[in-house]
Amino acid sequence: QVQLVESGGGLVQAGGSLRLSCAASGRTFSSYAMGWFRQAPGKEREFVAAISKLGASTVYADSVKGRFTISRDNAKSTVYLQMNSLKPEDTAVYYCAAGSSTATIKIRALDAWGQGTLVTVSS
Repeated sequence: QVQLVESGGGLVQAGGSLRLSCAASGRTFSSYAMGWFRQAPGKEREFVAAISKLGASTVYADSVKGRFTISRDNAKSTVYLQMNSLKPEDTAVYYCAAGSSTATIKIRALDAWGQGTLVTVSS
């Protein structure tokens, strides 16, 4: 079992940037593909991005493509989400997730969730 803890959320103006981090502990980090989801107030949780076990492949939701970048450092057991050109509609609680592949993460066949970190983008 892997445990996930997100950090890096906060308040930022539209057009600004934030970098989220997700630190993993427990099972070997590199045995998991990793992903990010988000849930805005009153809305369902949605997929944002995923990265393969060794970081060779990534996949993004259309709404963030070109603005967000997912990356990982297996030596630090950490996955990151660099968010640029933020918009008010990016406001949400962002959750880190672990799964067996980027495909299973997209369909939410997950091994673990983090507790979430709040990102607020002001207009």
